[in-house]
Amino acid sequence: MSDFYYSFFFGIYPYICLAVFVLGTLVRYDREQYSWRASSSQLLADKGLRVGNIMFHLGVIFIFFGHLAGLLTPHALYEQFITAEQKQMLAIVAGGAAGAVGFVGLTILVFRRLCVPRIRATSSPTDIAVLLILWMQITLGLLTIPFSLAHHDAGVMLRLSEWAQRTLTFRTGAAEQIIGVDWPFQAHLILGMTIFLLFPFTRLVHILSAPLKYVCRPYQIVRSREARR
Repeated sequence: MSDFYYSFFFGIYPYICLAVFVLGTLVRYDREQYSWRASSSQLLADKGLRVGNIMFHLGVIFIFFGHLAGLLTPHALYEQFITAEQKQMLAIVAGGAAGAVGFVGLTILVFRRLCVPRIRATSSPTDIAVLLILWMQITLGLLTIPFSLAHHDAGVMLRLSEWAQRTLTFRTGAAEQIIGVDWPFQAHLILGMTIFLLFPFTRLVHILSAPLKYVCRPYQIVRSREARR
């Protein structure tokens, strides 16, 4: 049973999630573009949205790219500049700070989604489920910090990186890297892959349509002050 658990969740499940993520996203974009939106609830209730939204997105963006660089950068590329132990401590401090910011922001959004009647009434079960899954994922990520601190040699971090790199390069032996790793890391990986699996069927797809051009766009004056007087 133990062999099946590791083989499935860390050897087969990643490819199921990636396949559904890619194919499902392409199909949804092709067939249901009108559903490809974030569905803002700002008009229903603005209180708490801005603070929670900014904190959540800043934390999650930092965490995502931090995980991407941390897991997929080969050890040989950075070992001449920084040791594995130093890299792990950097990840703990920076990731922990970003995780805390994202956790507070997402907690505000979850409370708002569940406890504000107007927003709760217009929320689909999928909207609520996505927020709760993301909240659980950030919580699990924060729970891994004390376990990481207990491994001073950064051995677990190197094994997790090896698992991710072997998986994405289709090399054998990926699942074996996770055997014996503390349960918060395993749960964090499984739930993270599940988020990719659910991605095409939720409002998370709006991430791929981030309006980056608006960052550099000048302010648009709809009505001048003189005209309002």
